Amino acid sequence: MPRGQQGGGRSRPGQRQQLRQRRWQESLQAIMDPTVDDPAVAEINVGRRLRELRNLAGLSVRSLAEMSGLNFNTLSLIENEKTSPSVGTLQHLAHALRVPITVFFETSRLPKEAVFQKAGKRPRAAFAFGLLEDLGSGLTLGEGLPLLVTLEPGADSGAEAIVHTGQEFVYCLEGCLVYTVGNQEYVLEVGDSLIFQAHLPHRWINKGGGAAKSLLILCPSDENDRSAEQHFVQEQGNTQ
Repeated sequence: MPRGQQGGGRSRPGQRQQLRQRRWQESLQAIMDPTVDDPAVAEINVGRRLRELRNLAGLSVRSLAEMSGLNFNTLSLIENEKTSPSVGTLQHLAHALRVPITVFFETSRLPKEAVFQKAGKRPRAAFAFGLLEDLGSGLTLGEGLPLLVTLEPGADSGAEAIVHTGQEFVYCLEGCLVYTVGNQEYVLEVGDSLIFQAHLPHRWINKGGGAAKSLLILCPSDENDRSAEQHFVQEQGNTQ
C-alpha cells in the first residue's frame, strides 16, 4: 500500500524533519545575496504550496481529500492552479495537514535533487572580515548545510563564545584557523579537520598572515537555531 494511505497517512516524523530543514535553510538564505545564483524568488502559489505540503506529509490527493472532508476534484483543481481556494477550504486543509494556514502563503524554492555550482556563482554574503558562500543552494546534507568560508587575517567570531544546537564540522582548505572548543584549542592547518558538539562554547580566529578558507558544515538540531547568524554577522551595506 502506498505510503500515506495507511492509518490516515499521517507520517509525522519525516514531515517534521523536512519542515525543520526548510525553516533552517530559510534562516540561512535570509543573510545570503539571492542575486548571485538562482535569482528568481518563487512567487506565492497556493496550489504549488499545497502540493509541496501534501508530499511532505506523504499523502495522496485522495487521502488528503478524505482527511480534510473536501472533494478530490477540488483539491486536484487547486494543485493544478485551475481554481483558487477559499479561506474556509484552506482552513480545512491546514487542519488536516496540521500546519498554520499562513504556511500556504510562504514563498519557497522547489526541492532539488542535484546542485552544480561554478566557482564564483554561489549565493554568498559578506560579513565582518570575510565571505560566506552557500554550497548547498537549497539542497541539504541530512540536517546540515555546507558552507565555504573565507576569512581575512585577524578575523574572528567575536568576543562572546558561540553556543547552539547540533554539531559543527570544519575542514581547513587554505591558511590556518584556530578553534577554541570548551577549554581546548585546536590549530587547523591545510588538510586538518574538526567536528564537535555545538552546545560546547566555541569561537574561531584566523591567526595567519593571509586569508584562510574552510569548508564548514553546521548541523542544527533545532528548527529555530540561529547558528549561522551567530557565526557570521552580516556586514552592513555590503552584499556581493
